[in-house]
Amino acid sequence: MTSAFDRLRRHGADGPVLDELAAYCTHPYTGAGERPAFPLADEPHIERWRLYADEAEREGAFAALRRRFVQLRVPISAGVSADDAYRAATRKGKAAEADQKFAPGLTLEDPAGLQFELLPTIAGSVPVLTPSTRADFERLVQAFTERNEPAPVPPAMGACIVTGLNNWDRIAAHREQWARRQPDGDSEPAWSEEFAKLVPQKAQYQDRFIILSRGPYSKTAAADARIAEPEWLDRSLVIRREHELTHYFTYRVFGLLRSHASDELIADFVGLVRAFGTYRGDLARRFLGLEGFPAFRPGGRLEGYRGKPPLSDGAFTVLTRLVNAAVANLAAVAVAEAPRLTDLGELAHLTYTLSTFPIEELAEEDLVSRVRMRL
Repeated sequence: MTSAFDRLRRHGADGPVLDELAAYCTHPYTGAGERPAFPLADEPHIERWRLYADEAEREGAFAALRRRFVQLRVPISAGVSADDAYRAATRKGKAAEADQKFAPGLTLEDPAGLQFELLPTIAGSVPVLTPSTRADFERLVQAFTERNEPAPVPPAMGACIVTGLNNWDRIAAHREQWARRQPDGDSEPAWSEEFAKLVPQKAQYQDRFIILSRGPYSKTAAADARIAEPEWLDRSLVIRREHELTHYFTYRVFGLLRSHASDELIADFVGLVRAFGTYRGDLARRFLGLEGFPAFRPGGRLEGYRGKPPLSDGAFTVLTRLVNAAVANLAAVAVAEAPRLTDLGELAHLTYTLSTFPIEELAEEDLVSRVRMRL
């Protein structure tokens, strides 16, 4: 039986580089448990977000969401997260003082340009927020992930998965439903007891959603993609969205979010097939800085996935070979499994299967047959 070490040696790894890469390639997505039904069922928060989507249709996304989330009623300001009114609003759901203190709240450059969609995906229905400007993307990221603090948003960040956000609107809705079932009505002592029962059930009050930015994907110019500028921007948004949804998918299925070459390869695979209906290996290589392979373009995205501690230059050179081979193999998989690419359930099966292969196996020439065996 071929070992991971044997596979890595075939791509030029030896000595300390072999040990480095063996550690880097350790793979947590085994798929050993029961395979879920695909596409995944909606998460509990989606029911409430359907209400938000209806409201957004009537009054606009920003107005609808800011009524539900106090973070959108507080400006981005240094030190605001330590303010007592802010803490009471975000930790206890007591927003009245914060609303009065921080009015008019968060401002966007183009509030009317904020797009909110509740999309069917391989990960179930997922709320996706897409502002029209980069500045508005950064403000939303700061509001929802940095507690309204002006923490720098890296220029390379094109999307953000918000996880574990306490949604006090859902908690209030839960209290209303609970109170209707109480023969003696609502009371603070009784609600405190019910709330204590709710706290461990995080899925009942914590939300997940995605914030997307616009712009060319992976800083790739339209001319390099061989597509007219307007069309490339549209396709870039699809690639970015589906890439991030693939990370969301692996988080739901395997419980992990990783910044790793194999995860990025598969996320780009899904992004490309959703944007183009097939897999463009030329773009996959360019996104990662390998369009001139065996040369690597400094600044290519693959540099960001060297791991912690980062791979040595020698190990990184071998990684570029693995990734280049994996791109060729993923192109072959896309051809062999073409009927699966247009159906969400089948694409989810394929994505799950690909995710169970460590990168040195993605780089093996017999990947197509291996994938078919696991499907």
